Amino acid sequence: MTGLDSSVLFSGRGLACRRGGRDVFEDLDFDLAPGGLLRLSGPNGSGKSSLLRLMAGLTPILRGTLLWQGQPVAPGMLARDRRLAYLGHADAVKPALSPIEILRFWSRLHGTVPDETILTAALAAFGLARQAGLAARFLSAGQKRRLNLARLLILPVPLWLLDEPFASLDSAGTEALAAAIARHRTTGGMVVLSTHDSRSLDETGHIALDAHAVRHARGEVAS
Repeated sequence: MTGLDSSVLFSGRGLACRRGGRDVFEDLDFDLAPGGLLRLSGPNGSGKSSLLRLMAGLTPILRGTLLWQGQPVAPGMLARDRRLAYLGHADAVKPALSPIEILRFWSRLHGTVPDETILTAALAAFGLARQAGLAARFLSAGQKRRLNLARLLILPVPLWLLDEPFASLDSAGTEALAAAIARHRTTGGMVVLSTHDSRSLDETGHIALDAHAVRHARGEVAS
């Protein structure tokens, strides 16, 4: 186990996870400082989604500890305290609602009063300004993905956990997401994501998972 750097905000020590009776990964350490990005890579079934869900409190920790500013945090505490936003594979889009209505719902669910200026800007950032009032059932798969990602821009949280966020995005959507991640990090935000494509990302940490082992990683901001 390595010591904690004073600049580290979010970290894990000796993490292990089991799914369906199978050990997915074990003895995993990571450090993430404000402004840091940690990229998860590996083949399907190697544990990328499991690790993100473990960080979000959606999958139990078999062994090990998550820490925030060096203090252990209980599973799910960061989500309850509204310190993270988690986006999985499924798009949380209700077909009968419009994109602007969906963002209003997510804003209220997060405990904030919807700010129409912020909601409209979030849709525009992901190329959905013209579809703001359109029922979501008429959106394409890529547009639904961008709508899901627009949620990130209306939730004032320091940590983003993103599972294959570039999936189903065209080049414009990829550029919009990369820009959003860069802006979030500029303000001290942190990002953990799984992706097979890091061309648009200035990563500062990396965890490579396989079926048998993991490599330790540090996600501090590069100096």
